[in-house]
Amino acid sequence: MNLPNPDRTGVRALVFDVFGTVVDWRGSIVREGQALSAEKGWRVDWPAFADAWRAGYQPAMQRVMQAKASGETAWVKLDALHRGILDTLLPRFGLDRLSEAEREHLNLVWHRLDPWPDAVAGLTRLKARFPIATLSNGNVSLLVDMARRGGLPWDCVLSAELFRAYKPSPAVYRGAADLLGIAPGQLLMVAAHPSDLAAAQRAGLTTAYVERPLERGPDGARENSAGQRFDWVASDFVDLAVKLGA
Repeated sequence: MNLPNPDRTGVRALVFDVFGTVVDWRGSIVREGQALSAEKGWRVDWPAFADAWRAGYQPAMQRVMQAKASGETAWVKLDALHRGILDTLLPRFGLDRLSEAEREHLNLVWHRLDPWPDAVAGLTRLKARFPIATLSNGNVSLLVDMARRGGLPWDCVLSAELFRAYKPSPAVYRGAADLLGIAPGQLLMVAAHPSDLAAAQRAGLTTAYVERPLERGPDGARENSAGQRFDWVASDFVDLAVKLGA
Protein backbone atom coordinates (compact mmCIF):
# COMPACT_ATOMS: atom_id res chain seq x y z
CA MET A 1 0.00 0.00 0.00
CA ASN A 2 1.38 3.41 -0.99
CA LEU A 3 0.87 5.36 2.21
CA PRO A 4 1.31 9.13 2.51
CA ASN A 5 4.42 10.56 4.05
CA PRO A 6 3.88 11.39 7.70
CA ASP A 7 2.63 14.93 8.34
CA ARG A 8 3.46 16.99 11.41
CA THR A 9 1.46 14.55 13.54
CA GLY A 10 3.54 11.58 12.37
CA VAL A 11 0.36 9.70 11.46
CA ARG A 12 0.32 7.72 8.21
CA ALA A 13 -2.83 5.61 8.64
CA LEU A 14 -5.87 5.23 10.88
CA VAL A 15 -7.47 2.07 12.24
CA PHE A 16 -10.82 1.97 14.00
CA ASP A 17 -12.46 -0.09 16.64
CA VAL A 18 -15.91 -0.89 15.24
CA PHE A 19 -18.48 -2.05 17.83
CA GLY A 20 -19.62 1.07 19.64
CA THR A 21 -17.09 3.33 17.94
CA VAL A 22 -18.29 3.14 14.32
CA VAL A 23 -21.63 1.39 14.73
CA ASP A 24 -24.46 1.48 17.27
CA TRP A 25 -24.59 -2.16 18.34
CA ARG A 26 -27.12 -1.71 21.14
CA GLY A 27 -29.61 0.43 19.26
CA SER A 28 -29.36 -1.81 16.19
CA ILE A 29 -30.07 -5.00 18.17
CA VAL A 30 -32.97 -3.34 20.00
CA ARG A 31 -34.53 -2.12 16.74
CA GLU A 32 -34.23 -5.49 15.04
CA GLY A 33 -35.52 -7.25 18.14
CA GLN A 34 -38.53 -4.99 18.35
CA ALA A 35 -39.34 -5.81 14.72
CA LEU A 36 -39.13 -9.51 15.60
CA SER A 37 -41.46 -8.98 18.57
CA ALA A 38 -43.97 -7.20 16.34
CA GLU A 39 -43.85 -10.12 13.90
CA LYS A 40 -44.21 -12.80 16.58
CA GLY A 41 -46.42 -10.99 19.05
CA TRP A 42 -43.92 -11.69 21.85
CA ARG A 43 -42.96 -9.34 24.67
CA VAL A 44 -39.19 -9.20 25.12
CA ASP A 45 -37.01 -6.72 27.03
CA TRP A 46 -34.74 -6.04 24.08
CA PRO A 47 -32.51 -3.42 25.75
CA ALA A 48 -31.76 -5.93 28.53
CA PHE A 49 -31.25 -8.65 25.93
CA ALA A 50 -28.74 -6.52 23.98
CA ASP A 51 -26.87 -5.64 27.17
CA ALA A 52 -26.71 -9.28 28.26
CA TRP A 53 -25.47 -10.41 24.84
CA ARG A 54 -22.71 -7.83 24.87
CA ALA A 55 -21.84 -8.61 28.50
CA GLY A 56 -20.91 -12.15 27.47
CA TYR A 57 -18.38 -10.94 24.91
CA GLN A 58 -15.28 -10.37 27.04
CA PRO A 59 -15.67 -13.53 29.18
CA ALA A 60 -16.17 -15.64 26.04
CA MET A 61 -12.99 -14.27 24.45
CA GLN A 62 -11.02 -14.84 27.62
CA ARG A 63 -12.15 -18.47 27.78
CA VAL A 64 -11.07 -19.05 24.18
CA MET A 65 -7.65 -17.49 24.71
CA GLN A 66 -7.07 -19.49 27.90
CA ALA A 67 -8.09 -22.71 26.15
CA LYS A 68 -5.94 -21.83 23.14
CA ALA A 69 -2.93 -21.18 25.36
CA SER A 70 -3.34 -24.59 27.00
CA GLY A 71 -3.78 -26.32 23.63
CA GLU A 72 -7.38 -27.32 24.34
CA THR A 73 -8.94 -25.47 21.42
CA ALA A 74 -8.13 -23.38 18.37
CA TRP A 75 -8.99 -19.72 17.92
CA VAL A 76 -12.73 -19.06 17.42
CA LYS A 77 -14.40 -16.49 15.17
CA LEU A 78 -16.56 -13.85 16.80
CA ASP A 79 -19.64 -15.18 14.98
CA ALA A 80 -19.23 -18.46 16.85
CA LEU A 81 -18.69 -16.66 20.17
CA HIS A 82 -21.84 -14.62 19.60
CA ARG A 83 -23.82 -17.76 18.83
CA GLY A 84 -22.63 -19.47 21.99
CA ILE A 85 -23.67 -16.49 24.11
CA LEU A 86 -26.99 -16.24 22.27
CA ASP A 87 -27.85 -19.87 22.97
CA THR A 88 -27.49 -19.26 26.71
CA LEU A 89 -29.78 -16.21 26.54
CA LEU A 90 -32.66 -17.61 24.49
CA PRO A 91 -34.47 -19.40 27.36
CA ARG A 92 -33.92 -16.48 29.73
CA PHE A 93 -35.69 -14.05 27.38
CA GLY A 94 -38.39 -16.40 26.12
CA LEU A 95 -36.78 -16.78 22.72
CA ASP A 96 -36.20 -20.53 22.77
CA ARG A 97 -39.27 -20.83 20.52
CA LEU A 98 -37.21 -19.54 17.59
CA SER A 99 -36.37 -22.05 14.87
CA GLU A 100 -32.75 -22.84 14.04
CA ALA A 101 -32.95 -20.66 10.93
CA GLU A 102 -34.37 -17.79 13.00
CA ARG A 103 -31.67 -18.20 15.62
CA GLU A 104 -28.94 -18.06 12.98
CA HIS A 105 -30.52 -14.97 11.41
CA LEU A 106 -30.68 -13.28 14.81
CA ASN A 107 -27.05 -14.17 15.50
CA LEU A 108 -26.04 -12.42 12.28
CA VAL A 109 -27.58 -9.15 13.48
CA TRP A 110 -23.97 -8.24 14.30
CA HIS A 111 -23.37 -8.12 10.52
CA ARG A 112 -26.23 -5.62 10.15
CA LEU A 113 -25.38 -2.95 12.73
CA ASP A 114 -26.16 0.65 11.80
CA PRO A 115 -23.39 3.29 11.70
CA TRP A 116 -23.55 6.26 14.01
CA PRO A 117 -24.96 9.31 12.15
CA ASP A 118 -21.54 10.95 11.71
CA ALA A 119 -19.65 7.79 10.78
CA VAL A 120 -19.84 7.69 6.99
CA ALA A 121 -19.32 11.42 6.50
CA GLY A 122 -16.46 11.52 8.98
CA LEU A 123 -14.73 8.44 7.59
CA THR A 124 -15.07 9.76 4.05
CA ARG A 125 -13.43 13.00 5.08
CA LEU A 126 -10.61 11.21 6.92
CA LYS A 127 -10.10 8.86 3.97
CA ALA A 128 -9.35 11.85 1.73
CA ARG A 129 -6.15 12.36 3.72
CA PHE A 130 -5.29 8.99 5.31
CA PRO A 131 -5.74 5.30 4.57
CA ILE A 132 -8.45 4.03 6.93
CA ALA A 133 -9.16 0.48 8.07
CA THR A 134 -11.01 -1.46 10.71
CA LEU A 135 -9.17 -3.06 13.62
CA SER A 136 -11.83 -5.13 15.31
CA ASN A 137 -12.35 -8.44 17.01
CA GLY A 138 -15.13 -8.99 14.49
CA ASN A 139 -14.30 -11.61 11.88
CA VAL A 140 -13.58 -10.51 8.31
CA SER A 141 -16.91 -11.65 6.85
CA LEU A 142 -18.79 -9.77 9.57
CA LEU A 143 -16.86 -6.56 8.93
CA VAL A 144 -17.27 -6.81 5.15
CA ASP A 145 -21.03 -7.38 5.43
CA MET A 146 -21.35 -4.45 7.84
CA ALA A 147 -19.34 -2.15 5.58
CA ARG A 148 -21.35 -3.01 2.48
CA ARG A 149 -24.67 -2.57 4.25
CA GLY A 150 -23.74 0.67 6.00
CA GLY A 151 -21.66 2.27 3.25
CA LEU A 152 -18.52 2.36 5.39
CA PRO A 153 -15.69 3.47 3.07
CA TRP A 154 -12.77 1.40 4.38
CA ASP A 155 -9.58 1.12 2.35
CA CYS A 156 -9.13 -2.34 3.83
CA VAL A 157 -10.62 -4.58 6.51
CA LEU A 158 -8.24 -5.66 9.27
CA SER A 159 -9.50 -8.10 11.85
CA ALA A 160 -8.15 -9.90 14.88
CA GLU A 161 -9.00 -13.01 12.86
CA LEU A 162 -5.88 -12.35 10.76
CA PHE A 163 -3.69 -12.72 13.84
CA ARG A 164 -5.61 -15.52 15.57
CA ALA A 165 -5.85 -13.36 18.67
CA TYR A 166 -8.24 -10.80 20.13
CA LYS A 167 -7.67 -7.28 21.25
CA PRO A 168 -6.17 -6.29 23.66
CA SER A 169 -3.35 -8.62 22.57
CA PRO A 170 -0.42 -6.47 21.36
CA ALA A 171 -0.10 -8.84 18.40
CA VAL A 172 -3.27 -7.36 16.92
CA TYR A 173 -2.16 -3.73 17.11
CA ARG A 174 1.43 -4.33 16.02
CA GLY A 175 0.25 -6.76 13.36
CA ALA A 176 -1.95 -4.06 11.83
CA ALA A 177 0.99 -1.65 11.62
CA ASP A 178 3.13 -4.38 10.07
CA LEU A 179 0.50 -5.21 7.44
CA LEU A 180 0.26 -1.53 6.55
CA GLY A 181 4.05 -1.28 6.30
CA ILE A 182 4.49 1.42 8.92
CA ALA A 183 5.89 1.77 12.43
CA PRO A 184 3.41 1.36 15.30
CA GLY A 185 3.82 5.02 16.23
CA GLN A 186 2.68 6.05 12.76
CA LEU A 187 -0.62 4.22 13.19
CA LEU A 188 -3.50 6.02 14.89
CA MET A 189 -5.98 3.82 16.75
CA VAL A 190 -9.45 5.38 17.02
CA ALA A 191 -11.87 4.03 19.61
CA ALA A 192 -14.62 4.94 22.03
CA HIS A 193 -13.19 2.60 24.67
CA PRO A 194 -10.30 3.77 26.88
CA SER A 195 -9.22 0.18 27.59
CA ASP A 196 -8.77 -0.48 23.85
CA LEU A 197 -6.73 2.69 23.50
CA ALA A 198 -4.62 1.88 26.55
CA ALA A 199 -3.71 -1.47 24.97
CA ALA A 200 -2.90 0.26 21.70
CA GLN A 201 -0.64 2.69 23.56
CA ARG A 202 1.19 -0.20 25.22
CA ALA A 203 1.78 -1.63 21.74
CA GLY A 204 3.28 1.69 20.59
CA LEU A 205 0.36 3.16 18.63
CA THR A 206 -0.90 6.73 18.84
CA THR A 207 -4.50 7.11 19.96
CA ALA A 208 -7.69 9.10 19.43
CA TYR A 209 -10.63 8.87 21.81
CA VAL A 210 -14.03 9.53 20.24
CA GLU A 211 -16.87 9.89 22.68
CA ARG A 212 -19.98 7.75 22.13
CA PRO A 213 -22.16 8.66 25.13
CA LEU A 214 -25.16 6.68 23.84
CA GLU A 215 -23.31 3.42 23.16
CA ARG A 216 -24.98 1.70 26.13
CA GLY A 217 -28.20 3.68 25.93
CA PRO A 218 -29.20 6.99 27.50
CA ASP A 219 -28.78 5.61 31.02
CA GLY A 220 -25.82 3.32 30.36
CA ALA A 221 -22.53 3.73 32.17
CA ARG A 222 -19.50 4.73 30.14
CA GLU A 223 -16.08 3.17 30.52
CA ASN A 224 -13.95 5.19 32.92
CA SER A 225 -11.17 7.17 31.24
CA ALA A 226 -9.93 8.93 34.38
CA GLY A 227 -6.17 9.23 34.45
CA GLN A 228 -5.72 8.29 30.80
CA ARG A 229 -4.23 10.60 28.19
CA PHE A 230 -4.83 10.31 24.47
CA ASP A 231 -3.16 12.06 21.55
CA TRP A 232 -6.54 13.35 20.36
CA VAL A 233 -10.01 13.59 21.85
CA ALA A 234 -12.99 14.23 19.58
CA SER A 235 -16.77 14.38 19.88
CA ASP A 236 -17.30 12.40 16.65
CA PHE A 237 -15.53 11.46 13.42
CA VAL A 238 -16.17 14.82 11.73
CA ASP A 239 -14.62 16.58 14.72
CA LEU A 240 -11.67 14.18 14.53
CA ALA A 241 -11.23 14.96 10.84
CA VAL A 242 -11.10 18.67 11.64
CA LYS A 243 -8.53 18.12 14.36
CA LEU A 244 -6.36 16.04 12.01
CA GLY A 245 -6.60 18.62 9.24
CA ALA A 246 -8.66 16.39 6.94
